[in-house]
Amino acid sequence: MRESIKSIICLLFLVCFISACQNDKQPTSSVDTPRQIRQIPAFNADSAYWKIEKQLDFGYRVPGTEAHQQTIDWIYSLLESYGAKVFKQEFKASFFNRQDVECTNIIAQFNPELTTRILLAAHFDSRIVAEKDDERKDQPIPGADDGASGTAVLLELARMISQNPIDIGVDFALFDAEDQGSEKVNWAQGSEYWSKNLLPIGYRAKYGILLDMVGSDKAAFGKEEYSRQLAPELQDKVWDLAKSMGYSDFFQDFYAGGVMDDHINVNQYANIPMIDIINMSPVDRVSFGAYHHTHDDNIDIISKRTLRVVGQVVTAVLYNESNGTF
Repeated sequence: MRESIKSIICLLFLVCFISACQNDKQPTSSVDTPRQIRQIPAFNADSAYWKIEKQLDFGYRVPGTEAHQQTIDWIYSLLESYGAKVFKQEFKASFFNRQDVECTNIIAQFNPELTTRILLAAHFDSRIVAEKDDERKDQPIPGADDGASGTAVLLELARMISQNPIDIGVDFALFDAEDQGSEKVNWAQGSEYWSKNLLPIGYRAKYGILLDMVGSDKAAFGKEEYSRQLAPELQDKVWDLAKSMGYSDFFQDFYAGGVMDDHINVNQYANIPMIDIINMSPVDRVSFGAYHHTHDDNIDIISKRTLRVVGQVVTAVLYNESNGTF
């Protein structure tokens, strides 16, 4: 009997010791909390539309200009007001006749202690030239859709998350110097810098979604080619979800061409599978709207319905992921 008691005591001690060792290997600060079913909140297109107007009010958001800096300060303070943990990542970019221009990526985190993380991205700079226009080709464009729309949707998603708890980590990357490329200069310089110099250090995410040109009237979001190559399962799941929500008129089932966009760098250098939701013509499957890189890329082409559809689909992705149903 004594031997049996001693054996039991030894066994219990061994179990406790193993358990303690396992617990030591798993810091409580990085373990996901138990999930509960969260209702999917409604995306506010009016608020997103206002956030586009606000960006346009600053002026042309070309790196190195006062309007550009005002936009950075506004985005940073807005994300902080939503309770996010916000970082600025400064770097230098060269484009056209400008060298070593000061640029800034803005990264914001909700629930930074959780291990399951989803990355959402867009760019906020606007193009320095209107090379596709018939007039004033050497002057900058407003960039209402090409830059401001994706940024506005992300900022509205951040506001929504701040008011509607979610049980996963959600991160926002607002990239700079995306739209200053040319035959001699790389596009998407901000995302390349971030992907090679991750902030926070050692950052990882389960997957990512990039929003670029997501606000124009009659937008068509085909399945962009590089997304199909690099993250096909994620792309199919997002498009299937959009269709189930009744948005197949926007998320159309055609294979679009490849776009050298921010998601390429995130996939290649950060090793995070990311897809691009971007407006492309279903006719030739390679061109963008007629307003692209012209002075017509202004508030007049923005549709609140398009903003609502894209915002609601991404909202559903996030909260379904939180509920374990995506």
